[in-house]
Amino acid sequence: MLASLKEVCNIANEKNVAVGSFNTPNLECLLAVLEAAEELDVPVIIAHAQCHEDVAPLDSIGRVMVELARASKVKVCVHLDHGEDLEYCKRAIDLGFTSIMIDNSTLPYEENIKLTREAVLYAHAHGVDVEAELGRLPSREGGVGGEVATERPEDLYTDVNLVNDFIDRTDVDALAIAFGTAHGFYKTKPVLNFDVISETRKRTDIPLVMHGGSGISHEEYREVISRGIRKINYYSYMSYAGFAAAKAVTAAKESDFYHNLALDVKNAMKQNAIDTLRVFSKLDG
Repeated sequence: MLASLKEVCNIANEKNVAVGSFNTPNLECLLAVLEAAEELDVPVIIAHAQCHEDVAPLDSIGRVMVELARASKVKVCVHLDHGEDLEYCKRAIDLGFTSIMIDNSTLPYEENIKLTREAVLYAHAHGVDVEAELGRLPSREGGVGGEVATERPEDLYTDVNLVNDFIDRTDVDALAIAFGTAHGFYKTKPVLNFDVISETRKRTDIPLVMHGGSGISHEEYREVISRGIRKINYYSYMSYAGFAAAKAVTAAKESDFYHNLALDVKNAMKQNAIDTLRVFSKLDG
């Protein structure tokens, strides 16, 4: 069933867990995530990132996302991830998305506030929740290119002293914070500053979001959740699970038909999504 971002995050907050937010740029990803969430009976967020427009146009995949969310047995938020401009966000809202992320995190602080506020005013007028980002990850969404040149990762961390001002002036519904994660695959083991989460949590009770959620340990997931993260963005490692399955099947020449290959890929991603959601929902023992 279609749900808002606030609704699924409130459920996560009540249970002291995190809701998983998965990019779903094709049908196999989408089915994998929804089937995993239904099997575990947990709410979930399915997301389309603007950087995937060339992979799956919003006007095509967005309609499928909304209709499958409506038909799901669990609560499903349909989310625009890393919206780069208001016009693209408006298109997602028109399609029936229940939340958007407007990403102005690379801009100067005052400009981030101004453009985020514009997106909030429009989205709230249409009953849609808004996530924004304060701080920066060392790589842009998609995990390749756009790396930020800095020898000090802490330069990119969320400045907790700006949190209240940012929220008060934008009225966002969820805040993505930077504390050492990165989009895509890690070249070295990430070093997370958990204190950024705790200090941000002291300043606000709106849902906190972790981007770059793939590739960290189960113990680190548990730690960030215990400190107040309520939404975790996850995609790269699920996508790679599908790629690895396709590679294994084609190497073994076990199928001559794409539909069989696509099913194997979907099932591999579904298992990865199940394993991940079990950790986020504290169902892994």
